[in-house]
Amino acid sequence: MDWQELEAFRTLAHELHFGRTAERLHLSRARVSQLIRTLERRVGAPLFDRTSRRVALSPIGRQLLDDLAPHQLGIVAAFARASDAARGIGGTLTVGFSSPMAGEAVMRIADVFRARHADCEVDIRELHLSDRYSPLRSGELDLALLEFPVCEPDLVTGPVIFRDPRVLAVSSLHPLAGREAVCAEDLRGETILAIAGLSDYFLDDLVPAHSPASRPLQTTTYWQELLTLVAAGKGVTVCAAQGARYYPRPTLVYLPFTDSPPLTYGLVWPTTGATAMVRAFIEAAIETTAGVPALG
Repeated sequence: MDWQELEAFRTLAHELHFGRTAERLHLSRARVSQLIRTLERRVGAPLFDRTSRRVALSPIGRQLLDDLAPHQLGIVAAFARASDAARGIGGTLTVGFSSPMAGEAVMRIADVFRARHADCEVDIRELHLSDRYSPLRSGELDLALLEFPVCEPDLVTGPVIFRDPRVLAVSSLHPLAGREAVCAEDLRGETILAIAGLSDYFLDDLVPAHSPASRPLQTTTYWQELLTLVAAGKGVTVCAAQGARYYPRPTLVYLPFTDSPPLTYGLVWPTTGATAMVRAFIEAAIETTAGVPALG
């Protein structure tokens, strides 16, 4: 198996864009396409669904990405262990999270990490949804667990830690509120609310691809403010199913999508920040989530 093929696959799976993948790997776009086609021939099935506007993982591609993650990151872990043996690990690792479920996952991983590295402490901090990357770039955070996709040239995306079903939050008085589920077509004509500051590529992924609505029409800075606007009937929002658990309101209804994949959450760190402690935390994350069924 050609390592370059696997690296091209992994990078494209996170970038979902051939041009950005080529830039990250310092290859031509044609070379990236060739590597992906070769790997697809090896597998015997398409790994990506491609259109003129969008690249998305196929079900087989998603399965392959999940199965490869422990093995690819295992190589990183091997170097981390060698580094540990040479100089040891000590100090404080600062880890961010972007949602309640991500925060719980970080705490579980931190417990495993501390048990292995007694000289280390983990400082856990919440990320603001409208500015998820600045703390990583400034050095305030060493790594973070947040929503994918993350397509930033100075940030590295690691393994998917968990998935959460994609849902539509509507007012309890909304015409859709009595439904058991919705599809992307139901967004037609709706005002879609979103957090300000999210990148275009993230919004493209958040709102179901085959939805008639290609962009949110209104943004706000704070999550609780956004939910208040939804409850007041000012619009609807696409979010993760954990919202029903952590942000229940009698004036809100969370409806699952029947035709859209779950949202994914994974680790992210600066390209220049792969320290021994960061690599050890990634290793702990992989082992903590191994065998745990993905949500949704």
